[in-house]
Amino acid sequence: MDVKVLIVDDSKMIRMKVCQILESDKEYRFILNISEDGEQALRYLCGCEPDELPDIIILDRNMPNMTGDECIRMLKLDDNWRLIPVLFLTAQNDKKEVVKGLANLEADDYLPKPFDDGEMLARVKVLVRIKRAEDQTRALNKHLEKANQFIRKTFGRYLSDEVVDTILESPNGLSLGGEKRTVSIMMTDLRGFTAIAEHLPAESVVNMINLYFEVVTEIIFKYQGTIDNFIGDAILAVFGAPTQREDDAQRAVACALEMQLAMKEVNKRNRDAGYPEIAMGIGINTGWVVVGNIGSHKRTQYSVIGHPVNIASRIESYTVGGQILISESTLNACGSILRIDDQIEVKPKGIKEPIVITEVGGIGDKFNIFLPEKVLIELIELKKPLNIKFTIFAGKHISDKSHKGKIVKLVTKMAEIKTKVAVEKLTNLKIVLYNKAGSKVTTDLYAKVTEVLSESPSKFRVAFTFIPPEAQSFLEKASKKNDKD
Repeated sequence: MDVKVLIVDDSKMIRMKVCQILESDKEYRFILNISEDGEQALRYLCGCEPDELPDIIILDRNMPNMTGDECIRMLKLDDNWRLIPVLFLTAQNDKKEVVKGLANLEADDYLPKPFDDGEMLARVKVLVRIKRAEDQTRALNKHLEKANQFIRKTFGRYLSDEVVDTILESPNGLSLGGEKRTVSIMMTDLRGFTAIAEHLPAESVVNMINLYFEVVTEIIFKYQGTIDNFIGDAILAVFGAPTQREDDAQRAVACALEMQLAMKEVNKRNRDAGYPEIAMGIGINTGWVVVGNIGSHKRTQYSVIGHPVNIASRIESYTVGGQILISESTLNACGSILRIDDQIEVKPKGIKEPIVITEVGGIGDKFNIFLPEKVLIELIELKKPLNIKFTIFAGKHISDKSHKGKIVKLVTKMAEIKTKVAVEKLTNLKIVLYNKAGSKVTTDLYAKVTEVLSESPSKFRVAFTFIPPEAQSFLEKASKKNDKD
């Protein structure tokens, strides 16, 4: 094994003796460089590339021009030189004073003159082994740091900093398994985006989704949320894992409010890019779930599992664009700092008993985030109602049965419908719209029932969740014509 040595001593006799001792060793092949004083040694080091630097410096303490003490002080000023171990040669006899002086100078070892050949060789070898071990440790740490940076860069795009820290800092950070705890689950979805996607090229759909995710993901991380999954245009986020806090539910609601306010910026970017505007609905539920690393040894995901996740999804399905609905458990966890805009009892599919969901318009206290106050929109009565047919659907399943109806009042994004069929509040509809000549304007108009006005005859208000371009212009003309009349 090659070992590079720099011998610095003004005595030719000492230099020769050190060279003879090192050259006699059979374990290492010492590559020797000689300097007669400290200044010459520093000039030599200045001319070395990092991989050419010596593995050890044998330095005489008492020399003309520049002493060993002055030389070692200069060595410690350079980031590369200071890593080279220094063996001091000294004629000083007082051991305590020597040790005290060397400690102040950060020297690694010393050898008094005259020295024994075997002791000289042994001390050099010890320092070389320590240096090699330290070099290996630094190399491993550097490699580990690069690996950690890669993990942060890669996983940081999908997980919060807290989850990445858990993976990196815990010995079992990636082991399978979970624990039961209370968290607040947020489910978001873009209203009518499936229909929007059908009218756009695939590349435009991906660009729209990425633009939207870029904005809202930053907000989720800002409020210490963990993104569990992207499901198409939907996001499942968790507040309370991996780190639980007392205000998890409040942060989830505050996050949702800021996300809704940020949709103004999202839609500005969409308009600038020539894309249609989008609207988001958010549902939040709080409850006991199993949270942890779930999957197999080949593919693991930090996730949450439990009935409260399903409830969050069901609650979100009742939203219209721009709306935030929360469960009773989330409402109770937040306390009195919420602005409540509405409450309704619903019976979601798969849940035995009805639940009360609350529409949230703001949160006070330290968050102080509020959506604009809801304003009652007056619909324009149509002199000649518009004929429609509609089907009711739940989730992704559309009923085979269609029902006739008429749009009797209208503004661009809302309508009042009269029909013979009783329809519940928050029901989703797919509407076929006809013009006055009886021709189809569109078969892809989507809406959600926001208010039941009467049951006999059946009248209800809807908010359109997706309006295709051909229907947009038709509805605008219809509402403006009656407004002028």
